Amino acid sequence: MILLEKHVICKSATIREALQQLSDVNGPHVTLFVIDEDQKVLGSVTDGDIRRAIISKGLDLSSKVDQTMNPNFKHIVKGEYDFEFFQKLQRSDVYMLPVLDDSRRILRIIDFLSKKTILPIDAVIIAGGRGQRLMPLTEKTPKPLLKVGDKPIIEYNVDRLMTYGVENIHITVNYLGEQLEHHFGAKQYESSKVSIVWENQPLGTIGSVSLVEGFDHDTVLVMNSDLLTNIDYEDFYRDFMEKSADLAVASIPYKVDIPYAVMETADHKVLSLKEKPTYTYYSNAGIYLIKKKLIEKIPTNKFYNATDLLELAIEQKLNVVTYPIHAYWLDIGKHEDFKKAQEDVKHIRF
Repeated sequence: MILLEKHVICKSATIREALQQLSDVNGPHVTLFVIDEDQKVLGSVTDGDIRRAIISKGLDLSSKVDQTMNPNFKHIVKGEYDFEFFQKLQRSDVYMLPVLDDSRRILRIIDFLSKKTILPIDAVIIAGGRGQRLMPLTEKTPKPLLKVGDKPIIEYNVDRLMTYGVENIHITVNYLGEQLEHHFGAKQYESSKVSIVWENQPLGTIGSVSLVEGFDHDTVLVMNSDLLTNIDYEDFYRDFMEKSADLAVASIPYKVDIPYAVMETADHKVLSLKEKPTYTYYSNAGIYLIKKKLIEKIPTNKFYNATDLLELAIEQKLNVVTYPIHAYWLDIGKHEDFKKAQEDVKHIRF
C-alpha cells in the first residue's frame, strides 16, 4: 500500500531532507510530490531530479527542494481521464501517478509497478447464490469464501480487478452474506473501494445489479463470484470499445468432435461430406461488460437472469458482441470443479 505521507514533502524542506525521505521509502522509481501550505501539489522530485539540479544550478544540501522539482509532472484529475491516456502512460517511464482533486490536492497515488492499467469501469460481483451443488461444503460457508489454495475464490477476482485499476467493486450477497460482509469489512485496500450490497430475496444471475447505487462510469463489468480466471480485462475492455458494443459477453470455446462422417443434405440429396469434423461452439463465461444505459433496464427487486438482459438487448437491436477467452477459466460449480481448481491454482499465474 502506498502511504501518502511517505511520498509528499513540503516545498520549504531542504534537499538533504528530501534525499533522506527518498532513501527511507522502499522500492525502485521512488518519487516525492512537493506541496505548498494548502496541500496543493506543485511538482515532483526524484533523486535524478536532485542530482541534475545540483550539477546544473550549483545547489547544495541546504537548498530548498522546490528548486529541484519538475513542475510539469504527469498526473490525473479524478474523473477527467480516459483509457487512451493510460495506454500512453504504459509506453512511457511513469511509475507513480498522483490522482488530484479539483484543487490539486492528492487523493491517492497509483503505483504502476503493481497495476497493469486503470480501467474506467465499475464492477459488480454476484455472490448471493447458495452453492447447492457444493453441499455440504457450502452448508456453513458461502461458496465465494471457499478456499482455493491459500485464499477464498472471490479474492482472486477482487485482486485481479484491482490489478487492472478498477476503483469501485460492489459485491451483491444473500445466502450467508454476513460472512462476506465481515470478510471484506475487515480489509483495507490502497486504491479501490469494496462495498457489500444486500438482496433480500434471490434475484437471479444479474437482478441484484439493480440494487447498486451510483455507478461512476459508463461501463460496468458484471461477473459471477465462483469463477477462477486470469482473463485480461484490459484486452476485454479494449475489444468492447473498438466494437462500440452495448453489451459484451465473455465466452469459452467448446469443441465437439464428431466420430463419424457428417453429410450436408437438402431434399434428400447429399451436398457435401465431412469426415469426422470438429465443431466449435462458444459458451457463456459469466463475465459481461455492459453500458450503464442498459444496466438501467434491469427491473428492481425482480428475479432476472443475465440471459434475460441479453435477449432484451438483442430484441432492441443493440450491439451485443462476444469476447472469446483464451486465458485460464474455470466455473467452480461442482465438487469435481473444486477439486480441479485446487490443482490448477498451483500452476496458473493470476
